[in-house]
Amino acid sequence: MDDETRAPDDPMMEDDPSSTVLDLTSYQLHDLDSVDLPPSLTELDLTANRLSTLDSRIGHLSNLKKLSLRQNLVDDKAVEPISRWDALSGLEELVLRDNKLTKIPDASIFKKLLVFDVSFNEITSLHGLAKVSNTLKELYVSKNEVTKMEEIDHFYDLQILELGSNRLRVIENLQNLTNLQELWLGRNRIKVVNLCGLKCIKKISLQSNRLTSTTGFEDCVALEELYLSHNGISKMEGLSSLVNLRVLDVSSNRLTSVNDIQNLTRLEDLWLNDNQIESLEDLAEAAVGSRETLTTIYLENNPCAKSPSYSATLRQIFPNIQQIDSDVFA
Repeated sequence: MDDETRAPDDPMMEDDPSSTVLDLTSYQLHDLDSVDLPPSLTELDLTANRLSTLDSRIGHLSNLKKLSLRQNLVDDKAVEPISRWDALSGLEELVLRDNKLTKIPDASIFKKLLVFDVSFNEITSLHGLAKVSNTLKELYVSKNEVTKMEEIDHFYDLQILELGSNRLRVIENLQNLTNLQELWLGRNRIKVVNLCGLKCIKKISLQSNRLTSTTGFEDCVALEELYLSHNGISKMEGLSSLVNLRVLDVSSNRLTSVNDIQNLTRLEDLWLNDNQIESLEDLAEAAVGSRETLTTIYLENNPCAKSPSYSATLRQIFPNIQQIDSDVFA
């Protein structure tokens, strides 16, 4: 029976005690009473159901590595039993995204946890992360009500940190996260960049914040992608050391000119749309270092984009360009 025809209140389950992966996505289950949970399970996906409590049998799945309860009705009380489920100590991935949590659940029992996702809840504080294993490599707490970056300094192996769509005002406590590869802080209230000397980071997003400057990234010499759209930036500066940058997005800001990117010889994508940039000639001079590498540029809704020879001029400036605004060239 395929996904489109199966009855949501009567999930078809094979009675196979050797099964290792059980995917019950979108069955609209209110409980797991009709479901067999083989002890051999290594992955249990309960995404998009109507679960408001956790079946106690899950706590006996000693081989479980991945557990997803994404998009259910689980609240703080319902998730509390996991802190006592000793058999799950080897769990590596715990997804509680899109539920009804108001705080970080106690995940201290998971000594090998690699991925922890509590995004799209109603969490107001990161209190509780101190109990999460320092083995963690990916942490997702986006779309909550968090006001402060805290209790993350023991995550020495963390590679991805997602705290977008919260109420953060200050970037802090990153100094120990020396292995961090991606930092996502879009849709917050951050005014100043303080990255504590993160030299290995490759992707940073600070879209839709309150930045007025592009300074603060100077030490991030390994950076490959930088997203700064929808801020109040009036000048491009402090970017010349980012020689590995491939993608730079400063669209929807207050720029009148392009500056400080002459050294960016690996730049491929440059997004400058929705600013006040006047001159294509000045752009050519500013982007001389990426003349051969640039393949995509967005400049619409700038004064310079109103020139009748706009596209032709850009194709002369950047001979390998493949996309100008919405126009893709073969």
